[in-house]
Amino acid sequence: MTSAPKANSEKPAPKSLEQSEYKDTVNLPQTDFSMRANAIIKEPEIQKFWQEQSIYENLSQNNQGDIFTLHDGPPYANGTLHMGHALGKSLKDIINRYQLLRGRKARYVLGWDCHGLPIELKVLQNIKAEERANLTPLQLRKRAKEFAMQTIGEQAAMFKRLGVWGDYENAYYTLKPEYEAAQISVFGKMALKGYIYRGLRPVYWSPSSHTALAEAELEYPENHISRSIYVAFPVTKSSEKLKAIANLPNLHAVIWTTTPWTIPANLGISANPSLDYSIVSAGEKNYIVATELVEKLAVTFEQALEVKYTFKGDVLEGAIAKHPIADRPSPIVLGEHVTAESGTGLVHTAPNHGHDDFIVGKKYNLGMISLVDDRGIFNADAGEDLVGLSVLKEGNTKVVEILTANGTLIKEEAYNHKYPYDWRTKKPVIVRATEQWFASVDGFRGDALRSIKEVKWIPAIGENRITSMVQERSDWCISRQRTWGVPIPVFYDEETNEPLLTEETVAHIQALIGEYGSDVWWEREVEELLPEAYRNNGHKYRKGTDTMDVWFDSGSSWAGVLGGENHDSKLVPYAVNYPADMYLEGSDQHRGWFQSSLLTSVATNGYAPYKTVLTHGFALDEKGQKMSKSLGNIVDPTVVINGGKDQKKEPPYGADVIRLWAASVDYTGDVQIGKTILAQMSDMSRKIRNTARFLLSNLFDFDPAQDTVTYDQLPESDRYILHRLAEVTKDVTEAYDNFQFSRFFQTIQNFCTVDLSNFYLDIAKDRLYISSPNAPRRRSCQTVLMYCLEAITKAIAPVLSHTAEDIWQHLPYPVSQKSVFQAGWFTAHDEWYKPELAGKWEYLREVRSEVNKVLELARNGKAIGAPLEAKVLLVVSDDSQRSYLASCGDELRYLFIVSQAEIVDNLPTDLQFTGASTGLQIAVLNADGEKCPRCWNYSTHIGESAEHPHICDRCVGALAGTF
Repeated sequence: MTSAPKANSEKPAPKSLEQSEYKDTVNLPQTDFSMRANAIIKEPEIQKFWQEQSIYENLSQNNQGDIFTLHDGPPYANGTLHMGHALGKSLKDIINRYQLLRGRKARYVLGWDCHGLPIELKVLQNIKAEERANLTPLQLRKRAKEFAMQTIGEQAAMFKRLGVWGDYENAYYTLKPEYEAAQISVFGKMALKGYIYRGLRPVYWSPSSHTALAEAELEYPENHISRSIYVAFPVTKSSEKLKAIANLPNLHAVIWTTTPWTIPANLGISANPSLDYSIVSAGEKNYIVATELVEKLAVTFEQALEVKYTFKGDVLEGAIAKHPIADRPSPIVLGEHVTAESGTGLVHTAPNHGHDDFIVGKKYNLGMISLVDDRGIFNADAGEDLVGLSVLKEGNTKVVEILTANGTLIKEEAYNHKYPYDWRTKKPVIVRATEQWFASVDGFRGDALRSIKEVKWIPAIGENRITSMVQERSDWCISRQRTWGVPIPVFYDEETNEPLLTEETVAHIQALIGEYGSDVWWEREVEELLPEAYRNNGHKYRKGTDTMDVWFDSGSSWAGVLGGENHDSKLVPYAVNYPADMYLEGSDQHRGWFQSSLLTSVATNGYAPYKTVLTHGFALDEKGQKMSKSLGNIVDPTVVINGGKDQKKEPPYGADVIRLWAASVDYTGDVQIGKTILAQMSDMSRKIRNTARFLLSNLFDFDPAQDTVTYDQLPESDRYILHRLAEVTKDVTEAYDNFQFSRFFQTIQNFCTVDLSNFYLDIAKDRLYISSPNAPRRRSCQTVLMYCLEAITKAIAPVLSHTAEDIWQHLPYPVSQKSVFQAGWFTAHDEWYKPELAGKWEYLREVRSEVNKVLELARNGKAIGAPLEAKVLLVVSDDSQRSYLASCGDELRYLFIVSQAEIVDNLPTDLQFTGASTGLQIAVLNADGEKCPRCWNYSTHIGESAEHPHICDRCVGALAGTF
């Protein structure tokens, strides 16, 4: 684009000394802005410049606009970063940089989640068994902290290489004493409001991790197969209502379960009072099942089931069945949770192993029976046949064997369904009743649902997702049986086991942790941890061993980083917003960080900690598959930036290509990335870069202070492009304002490629190269180039940040700002917007497109070698369209890049290369005259100048300074 025009296919004219000197009078482009990004070298240099000049720090503190806070969701300090991290961090940085360009104080404090099981397991896995057995809690915590801090350093370096601006020096880690203290404060406020309680109730329990789990710590992999069984419980006593309807022998209540191992803990059978039930004969036995399931069960049992009696479920209340294994009754009770969607319509009820079972059991005083230990192993109370067996393995098998042997098993079949797994160990969990600490969501559910409606959700469906999750959420189990975490600051009376949790005890522990860190809980004796008033009050206390759920850790970040209501956090050196302007993470965080943050903030302060929540999907490979090592389809952001071992196959694209990819995709759903997509992004980045290079190279002698042409002096083509620039600026601004980055991408791509490269810059070359340096036609074009260059540079700066800075550093004219980010957002002048002018020029561009088709025919037919060898004839039937073309005058040939263009009434009949479209006829002939060696246009005026007999009249004028 920046090279001089190539010679056509004609035999070159004989050169004289005078002719050869004309090339030195052409205004050829000049710039040292490289065509290649050379990102692997250039990007770190630009990042060093930003750092040395403190660009982010100065803008985030000294911009004149309001504070803008995008609160960072903490990535887990465990392992290397993946494309999901790169996507999320790129989107955050794009938003922050745009806010800085708009003059706001965009303050971004990066954060890391540091506690919890994965880090603890990493530490334990890396030491020998003997050492592991002797490891004290404090030793384990020290190693876990070291591991977390090392990982944070590695991840932070990668975020910086991606070009992510933020406060790294004051980044928040959930292991910092001041953060932990803020978290204890949140816990204490919730406890004092009555939202925290300790109770024995079923929780998700991970036998592989030996700890309780929250719902957010579960995943549901595809194709889990459970052993499902149908079991007949002999009815030993009918209810009074049932006796009045039927009194049949061999009556059995039939249940279905996908967890055979829970049968030993059965304490009842639940029926729905509103469902229809039937007694059906099955050979010698009679079964009680839901009426609407009779036909399906007959197929499953492979036997005829004849309906004898039908009645409502409430008839069954008070009937008693016999436990199929243990010597105890199993009463039939009523529960609204029972459905006829699957199974038999009767639900085996083990209060220790089911959330609904627990509620029903409590209502009917069924009691609790604990037969399973922390490892998921049957204990001695389960009996000699089961003790020591894993409930998920041999225990399950043994229960089925016992039921088969005593004749109560009707049917067993494999059942494919969603089953919860520990998202860290990737192993199945169980539901098990244990003493845990809970947050009573019921206490503030209404406020949480109201707060959700006050938040802007992007995409809007996010509101529905989190609303349904909060509506259906059970109480939040916040305690964990781990060492590496923030302690739940509770003491227990040695005699009564009653918890000691008061405003004084929480405040005292909060102050100690704020000063010494949470290690103090393990370092000091109980007497040193208790406030003075509780040290000699006649009670002896022990400290609790539970730590907090890591979702409570990260869910307290609004208090630890944003400073809560008082903005009093020590983590940041300046005030930030609470509620934050935005939270941005993956869509899985509706059940994770978004929700835990919402619950803690609403419980303590009554409103959400964010004003806007934006979510993105998962990064998949180019086939839409999840990335995994086993499939070999992982796209490593480090390799994308720096290149792989074989850089021909894995070239170093740099950070800007990843950032452009993040901006180009529809992030509201899952997004794809791979070699082909990266190559496309690199190509698009290169096109934008080369457009900028052309603009830079043709402004080498332009001084805006002296050479800018006022709008009223610009020719129509220039004013039209400024109209397009005004439209583009408006579209890009709206795209950023609405976080529609793919719209920005399409708009800039189209403007650079279609409006500039393929049209305006193509027809501008004659004005730029051939005119005298100070000619109005050249300076007006340069004026437009300047506006376009600055607008494009600022428009791409949030996304292609390194490229934009590189362009800014190569501006050939003086600017007062060191960095493009100090220059502010580009604003189009109101006078540029001319829709009426656009209509005319859109038509002219259509005509140009049609003319190019005929020129191509002429080239293919060897009639011409280049468009400048051509003369174009046009016949226009529509008067207004003819007027458009006629008003262009001699400029029409520049529009087509030919030597001559004429509007005629009729085309000669003997022409070879013609074309037509609606209301238009086109013909291409050989141009009249001779070829000018300076401008390569054909002219009939060559030789008219005595001083310059070899060149055309235009070039004579250019050398004289008049053209």
